[in-house]
Amino acid sequence: MSGHSGTIGPMLASPRCGAKTRSGGACRAPAVHGRTRCRMHGGAKGSGAPRANRNARKHGLFSRDAIEERRQMRVLLVEVRKVLEGMK
Repeated sequence: MSGHSGTIGPMLASPRCGAKTRSGGACRAPAVHGRTRCRMHGGAKGSGAPRANRNARKHGLFSRDAIEERRQMRVLLVEVRKVLEGMK
């Protein structure tokens, strides 16, 4: 018999990873202790997106200032269209 037969029971009873595979089925690997994903799907230390999502600030397209500027432009365009319609 193999030497790991005593450790196989707890591994089979451990919670499984909650990720889906590319084929659509559930990942069958055990989840990392205290997490819901296995080591390959984000349960490992250091995995995941950086804190405060610095990547989203690369171009500023969705910053508060840019969103407010687009709102003001939209209001201005509506007013201009009304003036142009009145000139016909």
